[in-house]
Amino acid sequence: MAGPGSSGAARLITAFIATFVGLFSPGSATAQVPLLMWSSDGVSLPPLASPTAGRITSGDQLSVYLSSAFSSGSRTALLFLQEKLSKDDFTVFGGVFGNEQDNVFKNLQAALRSSSSSVTLPAVEWTGAAGVPVLLQEQLGVPPVLLDADTLSHLNINTSVSNLLLIELPYCTGLHKSCKDVLQDNDEIIGKVLSTMKAKDAPYTAIYTGLRPSRVISETLASDRPIGRSLLQAPPPDVKPPVTFNMSGAPCIMLWAQRLNVSLSATSPWVDLAALTPALTGSLCNATNSLLVLNYDSGFRLSFAMSQRLYPVSARRWFTLDSVQLQSGGVTASFVGSRGVYAPAEYSFRCGSVSSSFRDALLVPDTVDRNATQWRLNFIDFQIQGFGLANRTDFSYASDCAGFFTAGIWMGLLTSLLMLLIFVYGLHMIMQLNTMDRFDDPKGPSISVPQSE
Repeated sequence: MAGPGSSGAARLITAFIATFVGLFSPGSATAQVPLLMWSSDGVSLPPLASPTAGRITSGDQLSVYLSSAFSSGSRTALLFLQEKLSKDDFTVFGGVFGNEQDNVFKNLQAALRSSSSSVTLPAVEWTGAAGVPVLLQEQLGVPPVLLDADTLSHLNINTSVSNLLLIELPYCTGLHKSCKDVLQDNDEIIGKVLSTMKAKDAPYTAIYTGLRPSRVISETLASDRPIGRSLLQAPPPDVKPPVTFNMSGAPCIMLWAQRLNVSLSATSPWVDLAALTPALTGSLCNATNSLLVLNYDSGFRLSFAMSQRLYPVSARRWFTLDSVQLQSGGVTASFVGSRGVYAPAEYSFRCGSVSSSFRDALLVPDTVDRNATQWRLNFIDFQIQGFGLANRTDFSYASDCAGFFTAGIWMGLLTSLLMLLIFVYGLHMIMQLNTMDRFDDPKGPSISVPQSE
C-alpha cells in the first residue's frame, strides 16, 4: 500500500478503517494491532502490495519489510509506540461513522496526506508489533533513544548516522481522562514531534503502532451468535463473568454491569468501577435480606441493599433494591431505590441504565444526605439478583425495567385514536345525508317580478 504523491492521501485513516474494519483471520482469537508507516520528503518506502481481506501480517513478514525499508543508507526512525492500540480506536475516534469534527487523529491524518510515501498494515500480529523496537534496532544498529516532544526540540540530530528515536504514548485507563482525550493528546504530541523534525530539516521514517491491542475480539461464526436483543441469563464466552458472592459454598448474590460509573461532583469525571476487581468483604445474605459490598483498591466502596417479602395482592414474593451507598475517603452518600427497581424474588432485575442524575432516575438521592445531592451514579447494562439463586451459576430470567407502553407506543396509539375519531365522525356525517322527497311543482304559478318604469 505504498505510493508517492496523491496516492498517500488515499490511504488516510478513514479509508484504512472503512476498508479493513471488521475483517478477521481464521483462528480462535484476534490479537493484532494496526501499524502506520510514512516518510518525510526525500525518503521513500519500498512498495507493498495491498493485503487481502482478512489477512494478518505476521512478525516474520513485518521483519522482512522493515529490512528492505531500512537496508540502504543511514536513516532516522521515529517510533511512536502507544501502550495499546486497535482498529476500533480509529473506528470510534477517527470520525469514520460520525462527523469529521470528531476525528481526534487530525495531525496523524495530515502527516499521511503530506507524506511522500506511506504504508498501512491494518492487522499485525501482536508479538510482531511488540518486537518493532528490536527489529529497528537490528536494522539501524543503534539503540533506541527514549525522549518526548520537549526534549526533541533541544536535541541535535546528526543525519549522517542512523538514529532511532522512541516516543512512548499512553492509553486511557478510565480513571482520569477519557479515551478520546488521551488519544487526542497523543495526536498533539505526534504533530509537535513532526513539526520539530521539519524545523530541523531532518529526513525521517515514522512508525505509529501499539505495544499490545486495546481490544482482543473473540471470533465465532456469525451463525453461532445470537441475533437480536437478549438478556444476560447465560453470559456468552466473550462477556466478563458477573460478580458473585457465595454463602456456604453456594451463589447468593450476583451482579453484572457493563459500566459502574461514579462521580463525586457534577464537574468531576466519571470513574468506571466495572473495569476493576472488587473485594466482597462485608457482603451477606439470608432469606429476606441481601447486602452486596464492593470494595475497590482505589478507595471506593459500593453497597447494594436488597430485601424481599410477600405481597398478598400478587400472591408472590418480590425483591426490591432498597438503597445504594457510595463511600469514598470516609464519606458516604446514600441513594434510595425507587419503585422501578424491583422484580419477582426468583427473577433477576435488569436495566439498560440505572442512574441518579438523569430524568426519571431509578436511584433517588437521599434528601437528608447532603453528599448524595452532589455525587452521581450511572450504571450501564445493569443486572442484579439477590435471591433465588440456589446452585445456579448464571442469572435467572430477567425482569427488564423497560415498560411496555413507551413514549413511541403512546404516540402511535393516540395518533391512531385521533384518526379513528375523524373517520367515525366523517362516516356519521355521510350517513346523515338524505335524498329530497319533495320538489317544486312545475304547473304552479310562476313568479312574476314587476318592472318599474
